[in-house]
Amino acid sequence: MIRPGGKTHLTMLFALGLGVAAFVDAGRLHAASFAEAIALYQEGQYAEAWKVAHELALAGNAEAQAMLGVLLENGQGVKKDVQQAAQWYRKAAEQGHVGAMYALALLHLNGKLGRKDIGAALRWARAAAEKGHSGAAYTMGLILSGMEGLKPDWKAAAEWFRKAAEAGNPAAQYNLGVLYLLGRGVERDSITAAEWFKRAALAGLPRAAMKYGVLVFNGEGVVKNERIGAQWLAAAARSGNAQAMLHLARLLAVGRGVRKDRIEAAKWYILARKRGLKDTFLDLFLRKMKRPDLAEARRRAAAFRPTRMRGFSMVDPRGKGSRLKTGKHTPAKKTNGRSDQKNPKRTAPKTKAKGQAGN
Repeated sequence: MIRPGGKTHLTMLFALGLGVAAFVDAGRLHAASFAEAIALYQEGQYAEAWKVAHELALAGNAEAQAMLGVLLENGQGVKKDVQQAAQWYRKAAEQGHVGAMYALALLHLNGKLGRKDIGAALRWARAAAEKGHSGAAYTMGLILSGMEGLKPDWKAAAEWFRKAAEAGNPAAQYNLGVLYLLGRGVERDSITAAEWFKRAALAGLPRAAMKYGVLVFNGEGVVKNERIGAQWLAAAARSGNAQAMLHLARLLAVGRGVRKDRIEAAKWYILARKRGLKDTFLDLFLRKMKRPDLAEARRRAAAFRPTRMRGFSMVDPRGKGSRLKTGKHTPAKKTNGRSDQKNPKRTAPKTKAKGQAGN
């Protein structure tokens, strides 16, 4: 599962709903003044933004109160004070400001107020999620999955992940795919899992691209296509996903889904090992390599820099610069409403053959 990341600075500001469009319902004077506060914030003039927002906040403007929370939490223009930030977030939240509700949930969840308070985190996250905040719905799914030591409620977690996923949250789409793949909280369905993994992958989530690539390569929940599966794995590997690096190294070593390339295979395995992964077959593969080839692989690994995965801007596994052909998502056939898992040609063997992409 993917944990919620801390949003800060301008990203945090808009995550809390403090974009210019958020204050249309305020009075004209407040709207114009808060627009000034937003403009100052965007320009990095935090102290000036504080002055404008503080006056509005004292007058009861919820948007300005939430902005003060952001400035205090991050120490922008004022001395950092998370306790005061929480007070301003609460004032805004009590007026129905959804972003402030979510901010409070994260403060309690991350223990920034002195200790973790999962009960308070759940209350505020639920309040925001019920008002349509996808990040809050995703956080609800994480907590109910047992992220903080609670007994997992997989069915409830799946429903919250679904709400966030349908709102376009890539991390929630990925986690919902995991639940469908494992059959936790939902009926096991590799076809639906593949659909959610692909949606998250197209949004640029490397882990989802890795999972989807494995399913496509093995023909689980989607029509088998080793070439397309390898391309998805390459996209995830280039974005820094260690498991994808390992899978891609296996495929390049034996030439499945890609043209065999021993040096590139070694490069990707060297990178995967640096990230803590090991593979007996690939260890032996490296030991059998000629010294000049191994030296070149090490040179390429040292020069590697992860690149952000941008939807369709994915490249050939061997680095030739061609765009990834994602292919049409063709689900596997269903029998009585369930994916057909009985056809051995459509599913991965339980034991990993040399060069096979695993889970």
